[in-house]
Amino acid sequence: MKLDILAFGAHPDDVELGCAGTILKEVSLGKKVGIVDLTRGELGTRGTAETRDQEAKDAAEILGVVVRENLRMRDGFFVNDEKHQLEVIKMIRKYKPEIVLCNAIDDRHIDHGRGSKLVSDACFLSGLMKIETSIDGEAQEAWRPKVVYHYIQWKNITPDFVVDITGFEEKKVEAIMAYKTQFYDPNSNEPATPITSKNFFESLNYRAKDLGRLVGKDFAEGFTVERCLAVNSLENLI
Repeated sequence: MKLDILAFGAHPDDVELGCAGTILKEVSLGKKVGIVDLTRGELGTRGTAETRDQEAKDAAEILGVVVRENLRMRDGFFVNDEKHQLEVIKMIRKYKPEIVLCNAIDDRHIDHGRGSKLVSDACFLSGLMKIETSIDGEAQEAWRPKVVYHYIQWKNITPDFVVDITGFEEKKVEAIMAYKTQFYDPNSNEPATPITSKNFFESLNYRAKDLGRLVGKDFAEGFTVERCLAVNSLENLI
């Protein structure tokens, strides 16, 4: 199955928080989108690996992605080495995306920046023919995505570009809140975390509004790039 866009997240819910609106918009435009989670988020204060599995499945259905996989790397302890790069390369070669979305280049959680670099490095290495990989005994062909974009997470990183997600903001929050164990619930008796507060829940809306404000839209999501963007003409800008 060839995908237009493949989104990676260090943990289940990273993709939803960072770029769910963009995914929803692209799916509505007929694009094939998939998600690969590096870990099961098993070190999270709330919930379990099993509840996160189900929540990720529920969120994927809301987003309308055609596939979601989990590489089951160790939450908090995966590293950017050959072993882990090869696992990511297999996913890139399997789905042959034109665009890869991945974690913020720097963030509060150490897995986010590390996952960002791991996926970025794997995207480059995946294009090298002499790196051999296979799935189920079948050799894979080299494939390098055209671009890698990093979504913004906890830290207020200045975006290199934003995507207008007006009209998809409510569905984005719905996908995020599919992770019932992870976010704001006034009736929960579990320990509080930075992402379970009402303030964090409200930030989902006001950050999207603020990014939208920058380009004269109601809601937007921001991304950073690794190399210069090119446009066909000035008319492509909004």
